[in-house]
Formats: sequence, C-alpha cells, structure tokens
Amino acid sequence: MSALPQTPPLDLPSHDETRRARDELGELVSRVGTIILGKSDAIKLAVACLLAKGHLLFEDVPGVGKTMLSQALAQALGLEFRRVQFTSDLLPADVLGASVYDREKAAFVFHPGPVFAQVLLADEINRSTPKTQSALLEAMEEGRVTTDGATYPLPSPFFVIATQNPLTQIGTFPLPESQLDRFLMRLELGVPDRSAERAMLEGTDRRDLLSRLQPAMDSARLLELQKLSRRVHVAPPLLDYLQDLLAASRQIGRGLSPRAGLAVLQAARAWALMEGRPMVIPEDIHATGVAVMGHRLDGAETGTPGHQLAARLLRETAVL
Repeated sequence: MSALPQTPPLDLPSHDETRRARDELGELVSRVGTIILGKSDAIKLAVACLLAKGHLLFEDVPGVGKTMLSQALAQALGLEFRRVQFTSDLLPADVLGASVYDREKAAFVFHPGPVFAQVLLADEINRSTPKTQSALLEAMEEGRVTTDGATYPLPSPFFVIATQNPLTQIGTFPLPESQLDRFLMRLELGVPDRSAERAMLEGTDRRDLLSRLQPAMDSARLLELQKLSRRVHVAPPLLDYLQDLLAASRQIGRGLSPRAGLAVLQAARAWALMEGRPMVIPEDIHATGVAVMGHRLDGAETGTPGHQLAARLLRETAVL
C-alpha cells in the first residue's frame, strides 16, 4: 500500500522573527508619531496597509496632516517619495510618463513619470477626471505601466497614498468602484484632540521635524517584513468567521466580493505581525476591518455610510 501524502509543515514565523518585527514596526510607528501628533491608531493602520502590500486612501478635509503623514512614512522607511497634485486638466501621461522622439537616436524614448517612485502621493485624486484616475489602475494592481505597447516595471516596494476631498466639495469626481477596490484601506485622520493640537501649536514646525526624521528601516527590510506577513497563520475557524462576515455583508446590496475577503485577510495578517503574533485572531480583523471594508460597502443600498455598515457587521457577526 502506498503511503499517504504528508501535509507539509506550516512555515510559521518564529518567536524571534515576530518579536523583532513587532519591535521594529513599533519604532516606525513611534517615529512617525513625533511628526503627526495624537493619531497613533491611524499611523498604525497606515503601516499595516504598507506591510500588507496595499495602497492607502485618505478621505478628509484639507489641513489635517494627510500629506505630512505620507511624507513621514516614506522618510521613516527610507523610500523614494514623489507627489502629484491631481487637477481637472491633469493627463494620464503627466502621471505615467510619455514617449518623446529623440532625433539623435531616431526613435521614441520613454520618459518615466512620477509614478516611478516607491511612494507616490496622489494628492486630491478625485479632482482629476475619471480618465486620469484610471491611469493608475494597472500600476496599483500589477506594479507596472504599459504605454505605447511597451511594459515597464515599477520600483519595489511600490505604495500609492491618495487623498480625496469630501464629495460635497466643488470640483470633485467620485472614484469608481473599480478604483476604490484597488485601495486596501480608506482612513480619515480628523482633527487632533485638544492636547495634541496644543503641543503642535507650541512646538517646532512639522516641516522642520520632518527634515530631521531618521529612517527606522530600509526598503530591503520592509520587503522582508512584507514576506513575513504573508507567513502569518490563519486557522480554519478564523476563515469560517471571515466567510460569515462576507455572507452577512451580501445581505446588504451586493456586499463584499471574494477579493475584499482577501484584502481583509492581508490586513489582519499584517496587524497580527505588528502585535508580535504568528497567527491571526478575530481581534486583528476587528482592528482593521472598518478601514478595509468601509469603502467597499459605500455602494450598499441602505443610505448608511460604509464605515458604519462595516462596524455593524463586525459587531453583529458572531465569532465562532
């Protein structure tokens, strides 16, 4: 009788790996927190988003620190940073780059656009037309740019942080669902509490502090941590709970897609690693779930904002 195939052992992160990752990522959050005061939860979610190899969307009013947080994250990780101000007359080539005829070479030569950076800040993305917004779809999903029949790989890691103004403001174009789905998380910073605002008013200018911010790690270590995050274990009962969440969401309009379920899992794994654990527990889904699910539920036919629907799902779906 032939032997039954053996199940390969789980390649779980070791205790030393998770403890070191927790300490390094905690130091990263702490350093960024010296620039953006009173927003440690938002900073931690932003770091988890990057750790999960996702992209981040900030939706908030101007002046609460969205751009500063994006710059601080890039600098604290030692990543190349570029910023594009999205406006109604911005063209896809202004973001991706364009081929220009070179007389000496007698050929068209591709000149890369600002998307060829490790961190791209797409500032006020919903002030550009849908055509320009969609120019980022391939870059965000595939990590590459195709133009004039040629494909160019983007740097690794590649992280898009976009900001958008509330849709009630004049001159905005709502992001289509396909574009929203490319963002792993959507966050709101909001104004700081009174004590944090006071410390900001009395302290050193944030730009001066940012110029002195030292990296907490380099891009090579970040790539290692992203791979480590994928090794965080997810037990079958946790998957049962996640599927229950997805099923419950589908009672509200179209609900969450299987790809949204994968996004929840990616974020939960990253959060577990930041907590120093080699496996996901329900609290990891609770910590990241609203940021991951909220913008994917905005199309639900209830008139209730997506973040409120996500919070309700997490509150009402039983943990087995």
